[in-house]
Amino acid sequence: MNAIQIDDLTKYYGKTRGIEHIDLTVPQGGFFGFIGPNGAGKSTTIRTLLGLIRQNGGRAQILGLDTIKDREKILARVGYLPSEVSFYPGMRVKELLKLSASLRRRDCRKISGLLCERLQLDTTRKVEELSFGNRRKTAIVCALQHEPDLLILDEPTSGLDPLMQREFFEILKERNKEGTTVFLSSHILSEIQHNCTQAAMIRNGTIIARGSMAELSGTGAKRISVRGSVDLGTLIGVRDLHSTPENVDFLYTGDMNDLLQTLSAGDIQDITVTEPNLDEVFLHYYGQGSGRI
Repeated sequence: MNAIQIDDLTKYYGKTRGIEHIDLTVPQGGFFGFIGPNGAGKSTTIRTLLGLIRQNGGRAQILGLDTIKDREKILARVGYLPSEVSFYPGMRVKELLKLSASLRRRDCRKISGLLCERLQLDTTRKVEELSFGNRRKTAIVCALQHEPDLLILDEPTSGLDPLMQREFFEILKERNKEGTTVFLSSHILSEIQHNCTQAAMIRNGTIIARGSMAELSGTGAKRISVRGSVDLGTLIGVRDLHSTPENVDFLYTGDMNDLLQTLSAGDIQDITVTEPNLDEVFLHYYGQGSGRI
């Protein structure tokens, strides 16, 4: 059984496109990344998936349950962290955590205490006294304390300092090893690259690529860095070129024999060939239309 199954999911806001014909499968127990810039359709996909807004077409299942018919059952088994968080004013953090647990009819005091300790969250503070980062931590504990089967996290690290980001991902990895499925939506590519095993890219409300991190990185491009001088001339397959009198750096998707012949005619002191990072892969897909894996 898949943790998430989305088929032809479409959502419009009046005449404005939200998402169109989304097809996506997230295996149970996976650590899945959902990549796209702001406005690409990540949050709309998530909110539609959770039944918080109604789709115009298509269907979706979470943990084998229909997202419309079985919404209450789904919410009991899912931990959701929205991209924007708001709380009832006048409440202390510990009261919010207790309220969140009571809505799920769970005693979460032990898990909540451990999470607050690891995230260095002061539960005696009132929500209006919290910094943006501490409000984020509070929302994280609310999402995780009932030990859900599936975590859906929308831009979760916004407002967290680097140390807290590292601790947060350690917690997610531990949960994932225990069998929890993690669905992580982010526009920060390094978060996806360092933590996820599979991912999908969304642009203008449509999935443009999906697969394992190795498959997504398999664009066929190589990052070429040359120390010395070389005239690339009309060499086909050169992109993202940065050139100085001493160094030439570019992405290359052409024939390696043609590249070697061109380089042999130059004054080369050193050359490095590496795989492109996820940022470069992301630009590759966004710059080349809607090619799919």
